[in-house]
Order: sequence, then C-alpha cells, then structure tokens
Amino acid sequence: MMRSTGFTLIELLIVLAILGLLAGLVGPRVLSQLDGAKSKTAAVQIKDLEQAADLFRIDVGRFPSKEEGLQALVTNPGNLRGWNGPYLRRGLPADPWGNPYRYQSPGRFGDIDIYSYGADNAPGGSGENADVGNWQ
Repeated sequence: MMRSTGFTLIELLIVLAILGLLAGLVGPRVLSQLDGAKSKTAAVQIKDLEQAADLFRIDVGRFPSKEEGLQALVTNPGNLRGWNGPYLRRGLPADPWGNPYRYQSPGRFGDIDIYSYGADNAPGGSGENADVGNWQ
C-alpha cells in the first residue's frame, strides 16, 4: 500500500504558530534597531555637511551665511570669489525622516550649527524624536 508524503494540517499550524511567536519576540527588537539607525545616519550626514562647509570656508574665507544656507555647498550663491564647489557629490541630502537639515551661522554651539529635529521635526524630544546636531 502506498502512503502519500507531505505535511498534515496540524503540522503546518504548529509551524505557523512557532513562526508567529518568533516574529512577536524578535520583531520589536529589530524595529527598535532600525529606529536607532536613522539617528546614526543623520549624525553621519551632518558630519559630511560640516566637512563640506569647512571646505567652503577654506575656499571662500567664511562659512555660508544663514541666508545662503547649506544650498551654498551645492550651487554658487552669487558668483562668490574662490567658490570651488559643488562640495557635496550627491547634492544636498534630506534627513532620514525626509526633512531638510537646518543650518545656522553663527551657531549657538559653534561657528555653525547643522542639525535635524528628529522624527517629530520639532525641537527637543527623546529617542528618535531627539535633535541630532554637529555639537553632539
């Protein structure tokens, strides 16, 4: 007599229950790591923007003004003497939450402040809502 091979419905339900339990335990930890990754990405991008602003300062003799903003790292704002950009290869990035980086010159914490308000796009906050800036 031939016996067919395969999985029974009970075996499939047990496997699905085990996978569901694993997803319930591991999923939140993975998602929390992804959230932290956005803040780390913002910090790295801010360092790149700060280095580009330093190159601008070396060429032009000053940091971009508040009015010129970070866009001065990509396009020459009004035929500046010594401007040798663009200083960013891939253009001006948005922060990991899709908002533009903020720029202040002179800054509250240094010559210039480059920062993101985090996931909530509002000052202050904690976790993913915390501000990320070049002064940290």
